[in-house]
Amino acid sequence: MAAESVRRPRRAYAARLPREQRREQLLDAALVIIDRDGYRAVSMDAIARECGVTRPVVYGVFDDLSDLLTGLLDREESRALTQLAEAAAGTPAADLEGYVTELARRMVSVVIANPLTWRPILFSSSIGPSVVRGRVERDREMVRLRIAEALALHLATSPGAELDSEVMAHAILAAVEHFGRLLLDDPERFDADRLVAALRGLLAAFQ
Repeated sequence: MAAESVRRPRRAYAARLPREQRREQLLDAALVIIDRDGYRAVSMDAIARECGVTRPVVYGVFDDLSDLLTGLLDREESRALTQLAEAAAGTPAADLEGYVTELARRMVSVVIANPLTWRPILFSSSIGPSVVRGRVERDREMVRLRIAEALALHLATSPGAELDSEVMAHAILAAVEHFGRLLLDDPERFDADRLVAALRGLLAAFQ
């Protein structure tokens, strides 16, 4: 048999990258897989295929999937917390309802603008690996405490306001997380204006 008849197509060559650049590429690929197919689909093999590289290339950067997911969580945690801090900074505080609804609007806008960062966070509670669930829960508590502190400061300067800042922080965070899931899952039915209007109605019922 002639050599030409048995020749197989050569595998596309993946360009050699500096380690840090390769690391970011692999993390980006993991994030795309999680966003597109869910946590159950992410694996070292899947990440290699997504990047068009071999398994040894992935293992040359990360020890295993847990190591890779930890690296991804470190990166996305930093991005998410920075985005939330920017959203909360300078939020108008003329009245409690205005403060809370504007804070919620800004946080929801952050989710809309950064779906790849927020989808794995908002949909991780029941289906994500334990390393992901534990980290997200820790970050959720950190954000809740920051909201509670901001509310306490606001309520201290609002005569007649008797709301419990700790309980309100739980309610605001739960509402914003649920709003974020609705926005990412069904953006044609739900938008920021509709959801923030619903939150304003709930706040009015509390007062």
